[in-house]
Amino acid sequence: MALRLIDADGVEALTMRKLATALNANPMSLYHHVPNKDAVLQGVARTVGAQFRTATREDAAWQDRIRQLAEDFRTLAHRHPELMTYSFARPDFIQPEDPFWLGLTAVLEDAGVPEAETPQVAAPVCAAVLGVLIAEVNGALHQWSALLPTGDGDGGRADTGPDDSRMFRLALEMIIAGLDSRLTSERIGRDSSDSS
Repeated sequence: MALRLIDADGVEALTMRKLATALNANPMSLYHHVPNKDAVLQGVARTVGAQFRTATREDAAWQDRIRQLAEDFRTLAHRHPELMTYSFARPDFIQPEDPFWLGLTAVLEDAGVPEAETPQVAAPVCAAVLGVLIAEVNGALHQWSALLPTGDGDGGRADTGPDDSRMFRLALEMIIAGLDSRLTSERIGRDSSDSS
């Protein structure tokens, strides 16, 4: 019920009183189950996070597996944009047992990232995907994609920019290309030091 209220009106509009009314319960009775609104939000975020169950093919290239993880995460973000926008802003949103984190770290290890370095590589990849999703969900990505260089005579804004799906995929391809470049240069460095 809390998720339905958040999807309809946003996180800020959710109150314990509104939740109790929607549940046809006494507001004070909610406190027998949860200590406060923050606990409700954490529970809702865990419930939504449990919906993320991507099944990437282990025999697929690591690049395709990252694409699948990111697209599945994007789908979840669009299913519950109000909650996800709130959650993305919390530093504790991604936890070690988070399905997205587990999937991402497994893919990175399969791609050749040494296990000891996996969290340091996964963190900026995760941050980049989340950053693009935040900008997409709050409308900034669409707005920025319509900006024109100054001097085009129309105030610096196109009538429309590319669609959000295309922009998300472009950002994802840049993330993958950067990671691929890093892995390739490290592999070349290891190979050249092994042959000397």
